[in-house]
Amino acid sequence: MAEWLPTTKKECEQLGWDELDVILFSGDAYVDHPSFGTAVIGRVLEHHGLRVAIVPQPNWQDDLRDFKKLGKPRLFFGVTAGCMDSMVNRYTAGKRLRSEDAYTPDGRHTGRPEYPSIVYTKALKKLFPDTPVVLGGIEASMRRFTQYDYWQDKLLPSILETSGADYLIYGMGEKPIVAIADALAYGTRDEILMQPQTGFICKEVPGGISAQDKLLFSHEQCLKDKRSQAANFKVIEEESNRILAQRIIQPIGDRFIVVNAPYPPMTTQELDEVYDLPYTRLPHPRYKGKRIPAYEMIRHSVTIHRGCFGGCAFCTISAHQGKQIVSRSKGSILREVRAITRMEDFKGYISDLGGPSANMFGLGGRDRSLCEKCRRATCLHPKVCPNLNTDLSALTDLYQAADHVQGVKKVCIGSGIRYDILQYRDPDEKADRSHSAYAKELIVNHVSGRLKVAPEHTSDHVLDLMRKPSFAQFEQFKKTFDRINRENGLNQQLIPYFISSHPACTEEDMALLAVITKRLNFHLEQIQDFTPTPMTLSTEIFYTGINPYTMKPVFTAKTDREKQAQRQFFFWYDPSRRHEIIQELKRIGRADLIGKLF
Repeated sequence: MAEWLPTTKKECEQLGWDELDVILFSGDAYVDHPSFGTAVIGRVLEHHGLRVAIVPQPNWQDDLRDFKKLGKPRLFFGVTAGCMDSMVNRYTAGKRLRSEDAYTPDGRHTGRPEYPSIVYTKALKKLFPDTPVVLGGIEASMRRFTQYDYWQDKLLPSILETSGADYLIYGMGEKPIVAIADALAYGTRDEILMQPQTGFICKEVPGGISAQDKLLFSHEQCLKDKRSQAANFKVIEEESNRILAQRIIQPIGDRFIVVNAPYPPMTTQELDEVYDLPYTRLPHPRYKGKRIPAYEMIRHSVTIHRGCFGGCAFCTISAHQGKQIVSRSKGSILREVRAITRMEDFKGYISDLGGPSANMFGLGGRDRSLCEKCRRATCLHPKVCPNLNTDLSALTDLYQAADHVQGVKKVCIGSGIRYDILQYRDPDEKADRSHSAYAKELIVNHVSGRLKVAPEHTSDHVLDLMRKPSFAQFEQFKKTFDRINRENGLNQQLIPYFISSHPACTEEDMALLAVITKRLNFHLEQIQDFTPTPMTLSTEIFYTGINPYTMKPVFTAKTDREKQAQRQFFFWYDPSRRHEIIQELKRIGRADLIGKLF
């Protein structure tokens, strides 16, 4: 196998390759690390016996020479915008350019266009109209049906329509990309159209539309009626969270968007095989001397599981990775930890053993048959599912084992944790005892001075819409955190994340958030305005003004004035903002809070 997958014709020649099977185009720099999706897909296809090259961040503004340089692949082109939706990566919630592009060398903003999935596909179809293009990655995954685009402030059709791609893979793509490669190599187009976890656009639905299919309102109907868009979202989210889901079909003009049901969740062995592939864990040599910010963050970290059953209304993780947790084996994780200790720049500190939520490793339903029937988006809200096994013993054991790997001085947990799991009284005594043991292990041995948690808000009615636990649970966790620190002579900080302008949040809610967090001695650092991203519940509410599950109206701050009025309460401690905050408190009839803040 190649040390790095080739990125140029010269590199292909050095490998003795005169033809490529698959060429992957990515909006990100090429980092051969399992946290970067293009590297994973490339290594999976390579392991499958295919000759694969990667063209990272091609120039789309010249004569398209980057799209021509490797010629035509035998099977297909793969296209991804990268690890993030390109618009989230580029712009803040206020639609201002972010300080840097974390997935581009030296953080430059010139490495990719807006909507690379569309731009790259159109370039390839112009040059090679008969070669299939397969879309993947989170930008394609979250835009597979009609979706609201915050940056254009309008509904857009499926990215299959706007890009002209032949096929789309949603979610984690290892299984479907291999299946498509095999079908193109040995099978027929009809076989591709039946592959799980893929989508396409067609004049006639294969097999016709049956009673088992989920038929959405058409794109045109959604443009006319926001309630139709809201109703569509409920169907999409429910099917995305089912283990045994149905095919979803959406009419658009005289054609149909067809999205097949997903594969069952991967097994531990299958996930191990992906992470055990021969990644160099380094940026490609073409970036020598350049800094790739996203890589700097994760270079000494390990992903221990996929999936998230938190189901937060504003988050795309469960919609993309799935609700079911798929955990790696202890052996696979420790092999990766040992690989990190052999890196030249390793100083003894693992920056994270984590995932979408740090403490969901090994968790899942006790009775799998109940999970197979479940449509809920979350296993934690409004209450923890009684079928959920919350035993954290295996995770505690993993932390301790990683600590004992030769060359490791400390294992830190950089991913956020779900404190509502720690406070849940599991009916299984062993699982229940594991919560306090895990909390002590985490706080005493695996915090690098600051522990991230995400209460997101203090108002229970906002938290309920977010699918987050009551703020009282955060306050209880803070007491536990402070107590364990006192008992062990530690001086560590709890770093909470909060969001302003989320649907249902008002200025009064933000004023109360300021009062409550002041009482808890927080000067907030980790904050953000709500950013509507494709295919989340919060975004659908933002656009439609309706909760898709109740079809009732929900207030949302939308104007710059409304958003700034909410955001300013994060900074009550800034003297330069005091006058404006006082005036705002008087305007909303909460002058009684002035004395509590100042």
